[in-house]
Amino acid sequence: MTLVILGGGESGIGAALLAKKLGLDVFVSDANIIATQYKHFLITHNIPFEEGGHSEEKVLCSQEVIKSPGIPNDIAIVELLLKSGIPIIDEIEFAARYGKGKIIAITGSNGKSTTTYLTYHLLKEAGFHVAIAGNMGYSFARCIAENSYDYYILELSSFQLDGINNFKADIACLLNITSDHLDRYSHSIAAYARAKLNILRNMSSADHFIYNADDPIINQYLYELNTSSRLYPISIFTEMQFLPAIYSNNEACYFKFKEHAFSINHNLIHLPGPHNRYNTMAAVTIAMLVGVPLDVITSALPSFYGLPHRIEWCGAPQNVNCYNDSKATNIASVQVALLSFNCPIIWIVGGKDKGNDYTVLLPIIREKVKAIICLGKDNATIMQAFYPLGLPMQETNNMSSAVDLALSMALPGEVILLSPACASFDLFKNFEDRGNQFKKKITCLLSNEKHA
Repeated sequence: MTLVILGGGESGIGAALLAKKLGLDVFVSDANIIATQYKHFLITHNIPFEEGGHSEEKVLCSQEVIKSPGIPNDIAIVELLLKSGIPIIDEIEFAARYGKGKIIAITGSNGKSTTTYLTYHLLKEAGFHVAIAGNMGYSFARCIAENSYDYYILELSSFQLDGINNFKADIACLLNITSDHLDRYSHSIAAYARAKLNILRNMSSADHFIYNADDPIINQYLYELNTSSRLYPISIFTEMQFLPAIYSNNEACYFKFKEHAFSINHNLIHLPGPHNRYNTMAAVTIAMLVGVPLDVITSALPSFYGLPHRIEWCGAPQNVNCYNDSKATNIASVQVALLSFNCPIIWIVGGKDKGNDYTVLLPIIREKVKAIICLGKDNATIMQAFYPLGLPMQETNNMSSAVDLALSMALPGEVILLSPACASFDLFKNFEDRGNQFKKKITCLLSNEKHA
């Protein structure tokens, strides 16, 4: 069988490695220049490839094509493949054919990385042989090619879910649906929601689906599907009356199943904000479903402090708590970050604007934010959006000065929050670089305090 892979990133490389190990005739084609580490990988494993363009004669002679999830369907080579009738699948679909372990699939517009890692943490602490893959870390195909696991915890984007046909999760989780990546879906929230709900595809009555019962978009489109999988709705607003009941109030999270019931006090959870209650309840529910003992869950939760760049506590220079939320590149992420604190916030915002509608943030900012630091090459849009609030505003194009300005406005016990709402590419390599520069500055300030 001849297999062509479009895209030479992590997803494509993983699929190529698995195909090679299966003895398939494989060829990688990338319209761009392949990153050095991936090119070296292909050469080392004797996998033929091309870069800087697609050769139609090579691509169109394949029996099947694996398309990397970042490649849209409206480019010329994909349209040619569709016209020719050559099957196009996703790397996730390809890998699932050969994986022997149980699949735990997690998606959502926000929170999926935290939930995925927390689930991994709980299963790992229980001694399960488990891998984390998909939209983070190694690709699913590379994990299967290099090792065999009992459980695969997959973070899946809507782009990855678009390309599945026979893929089936044993446990699936949908955390939320907000307006994101709509340019890929003809600006249709319905199309985006259905892509997310494709995670339910092929699931049976033996499988489990955990979802956010407070999300109106999920509720609107879930019941179109008439799924037969077992449903586990989660709420932070409503005390569920029917089993299974998974909900929380200001004191604890409650889990009521047919077999048992228990609660977990919030002081065991070191993840700020109501959104992290959804993430935690989802991860705990998954852990219970695969058989992690309750005592392991309650002992493991306090040792999980979240992921870098996601409301990450970095220290408290001058007794001002500093949080790095550089991953927050959309309005919905900023919204949950601002709602995570009950003290005045000095908010560092800005970067490469993605056409955000900032008006939805105005009520929250009016309630939560003490001052705004605009960090970017061009801050005009943000300053114009928030000027009517009458808050103190400063602008800078330097992270160090942004933190200094924020500290000059903060009092002990208050919070400095880097939650940009924008892409990072105007001043930084990526959101990690932006967050790391923030953390480096905080570390420097703490060191100076220690030696003062």
